Amino acid sequence: MDCFSLSLSSHSTESREISAAVISSVLISHRLSHSFSLHQDVLLNSLVIQGSHDSFSFYIDESSPVGPEQTDAVQNFVSVFGTVAKKLMRKWLATQTMNFSTQLEAGVRFFDLRISTKPRDPDNELFFAHGLFSATVREGLEQISSFLSAHAREVVFLDFNHFYGVQNLHHEKLVSMLRDVFGEKLAPVVFAQEVSLQYLWEKEYQVLVFYHSPMALEVPFLWPGQMMPAPWANTTDPEKLIQFLQASVADRRRKGTFFVSQVVLTPKASTVMKGVASGLRETITERALPSMMLWIRAQRPGESGINIITADFVELGDFISAVITLNYHMDDEEENAT
Repeated sequence: MDCFSLSLSSHSTESREISAAVISSVLISHRLSHSFSLHQDVLLNSLVIQGSHDSFSFYIDESSPVGPEQTDAVQNFVSVFGTVAKKLMRKWLATQTMNFSTQLEAGVRFFDLRISTKPRDPDNELFFAHGLFSATVREGLEQISSFLSAHAREVVFLDFNHFYGVQNLHHEKLVSMLRDVFGEKLAPVVFAQEVSLQYLWEKEYQVLVFYHSPMALEVPFLWPGQMMPAPWANTTDPEKLIQFLQASVADRRRKGTFFVSQVVLTPKASTVMKGVASGLRETITERALPSMMLWIRAQRPGESGINIITADFVELGDFISAVITLNYHMDDEEENAT
């Protein structure tokens, strides 16, 4: 079975949650298709778009080396405890359960991507990585491209925001890979205030690539990272997270760009030690879900509202469907503006 296959046979509860998330989101997406058609001239930074945090982490290779961004303490921990240490790390590093195809089918349209090289890799291959390595970047991009080829009016955001051990030759390799995989689906850079669904549909563009590296200035289809700010609360406290998110949305009004609200909690070392065998999902995400969903449902679309929302374990609760249905309030915002 390849690393992008979804295998949850030993986790029936998670399987049921994923199935429910996909079915619910597909039904809502169909109901919203007419609404989006009516609002096809609305700018994309005024719509509410659902995204996943560390989108690739559904697959983390426990046999891989530790990522180059990890601290000496983590490196030493793994060198002493080996595979046992990596299994424990995976419980805290994996923030998604669904693979790219399943996320897309469920309604996710924004992907948070971190790229790394492996130490002493003679092939200079590029991998997704978060502490440990995931699959190759090409595998993931091809899976996304296959979905887009089958759904000509769908649009995705690819946010390449962290690069570890990546030199100029690797950036050039990634740019070439993006051209090869997506071709004419790639949207060239314009002002955020010019990008509507109607514009993208007329041009037959389906992929917006945001690239947090100076390389973005050299390639017409790489949107500069500053056009996709994603402020990070860096807290384990749900109340502090909500306060941070609310302040960030208010600040967003001055930027005139796309904008990511990261509805995610970040564990401290002490949190990990207390729940080391339980992992991120059970220790933090599930417990904080009610308060996070309450904040999400209270948001509204529009130039002064929410734009892109990312979360861990997007199948939990009704995250995806709740985000999608916020766009029903677009008419309310337009009426308030007149």
